[in-house]
Amino acid sequence: MDSPYRPCEPSIFVNPANPKEMVAGIVLDKIGYSEDGGTTWKLQLLESSYGVYGDPVITADYDGNFYYAHLADPEGRGRAGDSWLDRIVVQKSTDGGKTWNNGSYAGHRPPADQDKQWLAVDPDNNHLYMTWTEFDDYGSNDPSDHSRILFARSLDQGESWSEAIPISEQEGNCLDGDQTTEGAVPAVGPDGEIYVAWSYDEKIFFDRSEDGGESWLDRDVTICDQPGGWDIDIPGLGRANGMPITATDLSNSKFKGRIYVNFCDQRNGSDDTDVWLVYSDDKGNTWSDPVRVNDDPIGKHQFFTWMSVDPMTGAIYIVFYDRRDHSDETTDVYVAWSFDGGQTFVNRKVSDTPFIPNTRVFFGDYNNISAYDGVVRPIWTRMDGDRTSILTALINF
Repeated sequence: MDSPYRPCEPSIFVNPANPKEMVAGIVLDKIGYSEDGGTTWKLQLLESSYGVYGDPVITADYDGNFYYAHLADPEGRGRAGDSWLDRIVVQKSTDGGKTWNNGSYAGHRPPADQDKQWLAVDPDNNHLYMTWTEFDDYGSNDPSDHSRILFARSLDQGESWSEAIPISEQEGNCLDGDQTTEGAVPAVGPDGEIYVAWSYDEKIFFDRSEDGGESWLDRDVTICDQPGGWDIDIPGLGRANGMPITATDLSNSKFKGRIYVNFCDQRNGSDDTDVWLVYSDDKGNTWSDPVRVNDDPIGKHQFFTWMSVDPMTGAIYIVFYDRRDHSDETTDVYVAWSFDGGQTFVNRKVSDTPFIPNTRVFFGDYNNISAYDGVVRPIWTRMDGDRTSILTALINF
């Protein structure tokens, strides 16, 4: 397709109203949709008067409407424009991803920059919740410039958004590193609670709202340490991160209501990045010790994790890159799953062949996975030389 940006940062979502339908968003402005469970795909470019500038996030409500959240560039000039990253845009499709509206937006607070957003949907009322990082000035080393986690909601299925409010107690810097507040991914509990976790200063923090986002905890909860921080060095990549992913069990399983947070860190050493899971059964007040998701011996890198908890079964599915079988930068893709509330995990390789990334090409900041009633679709970026491609695996339980 005609785009100067190599594909990366894929996001995917299985339609809860029709699991054979799924939509994927891909950097910078690509959209893919499938009507046969992911076997075949049709691709097109997404357009909006607000600009489409990457960080694709796909979700769907329980009426079957899809939403594509992304960064903004109204002037179409990228970093050279004054309006680059001036809001978070959310476009809507009512026909399975074939067509999209022009979009609505949240967080228009110039001159601040809005970045790294994610979406969640309340299954009871289809309210949309979004969290992201606001930078006073992205990349600034001025100590008076800060970053914070913002929240906004839509009560009309994406037609409009509330005013953005800060929910992080502490503010970070604007350098897009360990001292920046980043990685906010919202999740909805079985009684409409809104949960979100993020990374900052080698720790993972958590906040909660029990009234639809009107109010939040007076003090953020510290979930656990994140040794080495979220900004992780992985050989062969220009940059990598271990930002947390938050999800809840909405099913009728014995773990209904459990909150999960999945992340990576280097507590076992800079040559051994691992994938971790923590959970809470009391709405985030207290947390378990971290459970190691990858089941290989100590000493190899696992990185770029993402998690989905099946809302029908409560099963946990986690996708990540893995170098357990190699002594160099050769990389596979694994999916791990747990049917016992995160106590134990089965690991399986899902990539057909390995690949070797390189620092010449931007590899993106995340992959993704979506699960609904046993239909599990991981999605990831592969690199061959200077060429990137996006793949999925058709996993059905």
